[in-house]
Amino acid sequence: GALGFMARGLVQATMPHRKTNERDHIRRNGDYTLQMTALREDIGLPFGVIPRLLLAWLATEAVRTKERELVLGDSMSVFMRELGLVPTGGRWGTITRLQDQTKRLFNAMIVCSYSTSKRDTSTKFGISDDDDLWWHDNTEQAGLFKSTVMLTERFYKEIIENPVPVDMRALKGLKGSPMALDIYCWLTYRMSYLKQPTAITWPQLQAQFGAG
Repeated sequence: GALGFMARGLVQATMPHRKTNERDHIRRNGDYTLQMTALREDIGLPFGVIPRLLLAWLATEAVRTKERELVLGDSMSVFMRELGLVPTGGRWGTITRLQDQTKRLFNAMIVCSYSTSKRDTSTKFGISDDDDLWWHDNTEQAGLFKSTVMLTERFYKEIIENPVPVDMRALKGLKGSPMALDIYCWLTYRMSYLKQPTAITWPQLQAQFGAG
């Protein structure tokens, strides 16, 4: 029951760790570049721990159900509790933060690009085609009541064809730091196909994960 999944494209390089006023966010991992753009300036880019955990839930549910349309609500409440996020109200409560970060995540466009001396390829997608989010003030419902999200076909395909397995117990243990979550998910993915000892420089890590 501890098996979860993440989308590969958002593991190789990741979204912002902290709030930013920029509408574009770019991270690089070798030949791979992730660009995330906020479609609405008044909403902004997703950041921090919650959108990462939300992506894990979306990917895990998509793999489990094999459906593009996912139902939030009771299952989201259980998911939050499994990760140790007790639903709380108020300005700084987890429900308010979940509401804010969900809007940011569902209003972002993602471009995954590979560029070499011989070839350039890119894939562009959003997270959802349609989302209907009902925010409930009952903390027992984790703020979401009979809410649904229809994943875009491209994002769903990315999850189903290239799921990165993660241990949900590790996500719970590392949920205090978005950087720790990123490094754990990336190492899990990287170790799955590592064939020999590989040296990775600090500048490469800085380009991939950002921060100081």
